[in-house]
Amino acid sequence: MKKFRRILVPVLVLLFLYVPILMLALYSFTDSTQIGAIRSFTFKNYETLFTTDELRSMIVGTLLLALGSAVLATLLGTLGAVGAFYSKKRTSSIMSTVNQIPVINADVVTGFSLCILLVVVFGIPKDTYIPLVIGHVTLCAPFVYLSVIPKLKQMDPALYEAALDLGAKPRTALMKVVIPQILSGMVTGFMLAITLSLDDYFIATYTKPATFDTISTYVVNATKGSQTDIKTALWALSTLIFVLVIVLVLVMNLNSKKREQKEAKA
Repeated sequence: MKKFRRILVPVLVLLFLYVPILMLALYSFTDSTQIGAIRSFTFKNYETLFTTDELRSMIVGTLLLALGSAVLATLLGTLGAVGAFYSKKRTSSIMSTVNQIPVINADVVTGFSLCILLVVVFGIPKDTYIPLVIGHVTLCAPFVYLSVIPKLKQMDPALYEAALDLGAKPRTALMKVVIPQILSGMVTGFMLAITLSLDDYFIATYTKPATFDTISTYVVNATKGSQTDIKTALWALSTLIFVLVIVLVLVMNLNSKKREQKEAKA
């Protein structure tokens, strides 16, 4: 009975998490206009998704924003983590505390604050992409920091100093000694940053230009409209995002296992 309960609880949790997504994926291959009765199976939603210029430009713009923001966030988050790790204890503690504020703070507060700071105080035009990019970097960089710090703590802190003693310049020691040790944390932070950027709604709402939509803002606006074909095409988009996430997770796990096996053999 105890064994049955131990199995039942994880199964119920997994069903609770994934059954709604799987139902959405199922309906994305039908011509149904609402969740309820399945009529016939078709690829019409996927055809609409890839042939509608409005949807294509929205997806491409969102992906470019996510990739650009993730690159900047990975750079800043990694530099911040390395700087905090090699700083004095008090400085490191202050940086870690400051880094936690954007993580804990509500996205709506962050988005509204950035809008006031960048647009009202600094006068940056809202019809540019600068406030939006800064907002997404602000959202993602703290999570990169949190992904890199554990890898730095696992690393021997004397490696960097040893490289300097052997004649390497600080930049060379950083690139050839420290970065390879924390690369897996940087990759994890980069992937997390992309996910956060794709998922964000509140910060994008307050900082984006009026003529630009991310996937999140577009979905919210589309659900309020009356274009049924656009709504059902978004089911297909959600399914593709889910499949892409699964593939990325599997690839990362396989690479991690291969790396562990190589380290064990060495």
